[in-house]
Amino acid sequence: MTAAQAHFERILDIGLRNVWHPVLPSWRVHDAPVGITRLGENIVVWRDKDGTVRALEDRCPHRGARLSMGWNLGDRVACWYHGVEVDGRGAVVNVPAVDNCPMERECKVRAYPVQESNGAIFLYFGDALHPEPPKLELPEQLTDEARWGHMLCTSFWKVNYRYAIDNVMDPMHGAYLHAVSHSMAFGDKQAEMRARKTPTGFIFEKVGQQGVNFDWVEWGATGNYWMRLSIPYRKQYGPGGPFFIVGHATPVDAHNTLVFFWRCRQAQGWQRDVWKFFYKNRLEGLHWDVLEQDRIVLENMAPDARSHEFLYQHDTGMTRVRRILEQEARAQAEALAASEEPQAA
Repeated sequence: MTAAQAHFERILDIGLRNVWHPVLPSWRVHDAPVGITRLGENIVVWRDKDGTVRALEDRCPHRGARLSMGWNLGDRVACWYHGVEVDGRGAVVNVPAVDNCPMERECKVRAYPVQESNGAIFLYFGDALHPEPPKLELPEQLTDEARWGHMLCTSFWKVNYRYAIDNVMDPMHGAYLHAVSHSMAFGDKQAEMRARKTPTGFIFEKVGQQGVNFDWVEWGATGNYWMRLSIPYRKQYGPGGPFFIVGHATPVDAHNTLVFFWRCRQAQGWQRDVWKFFYKNRLEGLHWDVLEQDRIVLENMAPDARSHEFLYQHDTGMTRVRRILEQEARAQAEALAASEEPQAA
């Protein structure tokens, strides 16, 4: 296996680089350091004395102990094992057991660019060739606070992230898997599908049916990979108009995924308050039931299911995203392999 092929398989399996990924809901990070695994990397996340989120490789440069097991000292974390202190840039700033330790001048661990947005913490996972992050741009449902209200939910699925993306890019499963849900119990169980380009990706939609079921889904790439869709909303549950979902599938490792779903609705003032009240008191459980249906099906797919598929026209949106991810992973892998050749020589 060539170096490029090895890079390609690993990147595709545990997540593409050079984009932002949501890694945690904001409420998970308080004073104590939090240890997580995302894209196969061990990371420690904490808030400094100003409340700003910091993220480092979860490894003390002294002996490799997990920094997430230590203490938050405000602008730095201290390792539980020997007290070595590492700041938010990844630099060792104090080794309390030794005076004038050379580690303070030379040792450093990886620091991740962080942005906190819409109740989630995003990290930039750049490779060696792309250390600087692009601008994090999200759909209008998460940026136009005057018009849109939203709430975030997350769920841990024991599947590779690509299965989670496949699931969202498949609108037709709503009429079957979710046929007894309050929002997807209507519409035809047969449809012609089409794809159309957008400035940031494409929309995959049913022809001749909109606003009845899960009738369309959008794939977008704007410094992060997101999916957007809408489903109908019964009028008795607050203000009218469709119910939007903006989703991300963040790889944990090759076998696990953390999914992020923002529930969005175009409402202002008291109507937004009414919607959030109804959602929390009447609808959240129903929507969790829908997520659980997705999770159960995906976690129980046949072994190596993708190698034994027989796809048809309804799967075009899903296969298009697969090609996009594979092409980007291959480009990243080939660039990395080419950069390593002079060093090997």
